[in-house]
Amino acid sequence: MENIIVITNQLGSFATNCYTVYNSATKEAVIIDPPSNARFISNMLVNQQLNCVAVLLTHGHIDHIGAVSELMELIGHKIPVYAAAAEADVLSDPRKNLSAMLSDQVVTLKPDVLLEDGQVIEFLGTKITCILVPGHTKGGMCYYLEDNQMLFSGDTLFARSIGRSDFPTGNGIELVNKIKEKLMVLPNETTVYPGHNERTTIGRERDSNPFLADY
Repeated sequence: MENIIVITNQLGSFATNCYTVYNSATKEAVIIDPPSNARFISNMLVNQQLNCVAVLLTHGHIDHIGAVSELMELIGHKIPVYAAAAEADVLSDPRKNLSAMLSDQVVTLKPDVLLEDGQVIEFLGTKITCILVPGHTKGGMCYYLEDNQMLFSGDTLFARSIGRSDFPTGNGIELVNKIKEKLMVLPNETTVYPGHNERTTIGRERDSNPFLADY
């Protein structure tokens, strides 16, 4: 098992959890959901002597993607951006990604790599399984590091809550059903790193999340 370290920074006006996940031996890193404060993220990579090899997006809302373009400029070279294929039009549409409503600058983004449900990618010396969980948006993607018992859930699953479903492409019934079908089957000890607020575990959410009470 690789020694994977997670740095959590709450950034932006919505206190989005931006995760820097890295291998402590190789210093290879990925950034999950850079929302804002691109210079802070860039400086952190330099200070920690980390080599960022990818940006992974859980979904396309502006409070999770706002720093992507500036971060690329500050790093000085192209780093591939990964997102669900089902989320491509959300990322490219300022109305659907909420930048037209919540930001002073409309944002459109085209990922370099479009991911499918169940696809396995390899970074940090480990395998990352991509789990598509539509409902918060139609292309919500969770990233599961099985060997390290880590799940990055974006705005799909929170501690004792789930994501909103009243934004464009959201579907509340589908969200609950897909969380039960795809996430609640993971091991109890899996640590969940959500898009906002504190971390939790699958076991804790199975036992205490009111939205999943009948699971």
